[in-house]
Amino acid sequence: MLHLPSDVLPHDISKCFDEDGRPKRTGTVWTASAHIITSIIGSGVLSLAWAVAQLGWIGGPTVILMFAVVMCYTSSLLADCYRSGDPISGKRNYTYMEVVQSNLGGARVKICGLIQYCNLFGITIGYTIATSVSMMAVMRSNCFHRSGNKNPCHESSNPYMIMFGIIEIVLSQIPDFDQIWWLSILASIMSFTYSSIGLGLGVSTVAENGTFKGTLTGISIGTITRTQKLWKCFQALANIAFSYCYSFVLVEIQDTIKSPPSEATTMKKANLISVAITTSFYMLCGCMGYAALGDQAPGNLLTEFGFRDPFWLIDIANIAIVIHLVGAYQVFSQPLFAFVEKWLSKKCPSSTFITKEIKVPIPCWGVYNLNLFRLVWRSAFVMVTTLVSMLLPFFNDVLGIIGAFAFWPLAVYFPIEMYIAQRRIPKWGVKWTCFQMLSLACLMISIVAGIGSIAGVVTDLRAYQPFKTRY
Repeated sequence: MLHLPSDVLPHDISKCFDEDGRPKRTGTVWTASAHIITSIIGSGVLSLAWAVAQLGWIGGPTVILMFAVVMCYTSSLLADCYRSGDPISGKRNYTYMEVVQSNLGGARVKICGLIQYCNLFGITIGYTIATSVSMMAVMRSNCFHRSGNKNPCHESSNPYMIMFGIIEIVLSQIPDFDQIWWLSILASIMSFTYSSIGLGLGVSTVAENGTFKGTLTGISIGTITRTQKLWKCFQALANIAFSYCYSFVLVEIQDTIKSPPSEATTMKKANLISVAITTSFYMLCGCMGYAALGDQAPGNLLTEFGFRDPFWLIDIANIAIVIHLVGAYQVFSQPLFAFVEKWLSKKCPSSTFITKEIKVPIPCWGVYNLNLFRLVWRSAFVMVTTLVSMLLPFFNDVLGIIGAFAFWPLAVYFPIEMYIAQRRIPKWGVKWTCFQMLSLACLMISIVAGIGSIAGVVTDLRAYQPFKTRY
């Protein structure tokens, strides 16, 4: 019965299920916006003051605005591809890969899947590093305060990464993406909390200094070499790209939206709202951080102690970062969990280990459906990301590589190509040529950004000892 069209389902059942037989979707423009904001505003916002410091007052804000416009536009193209054929009643595509399969097919589906899920894996590593650094910053901030800034208060990040991993193992057992809407909204509130604190500290420091620090072109050659300036500018592009790295979860977010109006209409509004809000924060946080600290703006604004007082406010900001990234980790890992579980359930439908649900009563909660494969696989995934984070705890460089790797293929190339295929835009026409020029320009940005980030990792590795990094 659940696979029949909604017009032939009994009336009371059609109220509970959508036309594809799945439970009725309840998402709105506001829940979708919350999911997107959780995906966008993450650890990337903390590196924006450093990125603006590399590019200067002209290049920094211009690049942030450029990425915002490109992401908003290509995300609207992707929203139109959620349904195949008719935008109102066409077949739904539940994941980014399914959208690529429906519109492009062939080898590009496998390439897309490889890039998408490697990137999701990379983002969870970046969030593990960022969370541990923020947890550690709370301890160091209090240590500085107690010692009157006389004690260097060195800490190892490893215990904090392990602690974060344990929390994520528990949260990863939530079966479905749409069941974590509350975590997404909480994470969004936390992102505004620490962004606002960072902005407030920047404004107050500028007021105290009585002047805006920084230059039109960023850190001058002489302070650093010409080659270092080039690499750092490239890495700044990568860090800003990472700050807008969210396209690959948009389809899963769109699949939570109810209709009417059409999912694409709601999703475009959610995209516009989310990008406008986050870009405003990015501009303010990045520019005010640079105005306050100038060329000394650190790679992580709130954890490398660009600001040290009031210490209790910085502690609140770092606690908010931790809470936010706990939720953001799940937003990015749940699509990967769902892909693997769906693929294996099709390959091994008779395996009770993979498919069997065990009813576990939980006091004051209800009944939890325990799946042994889900328990083992998701726990193992979190353990691996934690281990890799402990091996490569380079905050800015890791974020840059992830941003450069994902930006062009997932945020630009595939949305443009799918839209061209769906709308049958003629090759070599004006619109097709404009699309290709946009795609080529973004590809060049991804290449140079990746080069800069890899150069940063090579530099860090020269003085690196595995599992012994201290801050």
